[in-house]
Amino acid sequence: MTADDTLGRLDDDDYPAYTMGRAAEMLGTTQGFLRAIGEARLITPLRSAGGHRRYSRYQLRIAARARELVDHGTPIEAACRIIILEDQLEEAQRLNAEYRRATESANPTAAA
Repeated sequence: MTADDTLGRLDDDDYPAYTMGRAAEMLGTTQGFLRAIGEARLITPLRSAGGHRRYSRYQLRIAARARELVDHGTPIEAACRIIILEDQLEEAQRLNAEYRRATESANPTAAA
């Protein structure tokens, strides 16, 4: 991968651009916290060729949400479960909206 390829991927939310140390610093948390949410399977960081954890911006947003819940007293396992359920709910709502739009466009008189 060339330097130009890497720079282009930095705009990609899923590109694992951040080391564990940098991710923890950005979130204002510890590396142990990142390991814990990984063990709870909230996020699964990619690994560099040397085996080091690497995080994407998307994963950092999820970790920030977990930190917010934990900072308000929610146990880490519960925080991870809450975030997973929130994500599932959002996906279900998106699918329902798509289904409604498809049904309404297929049968415009039923919507009236």
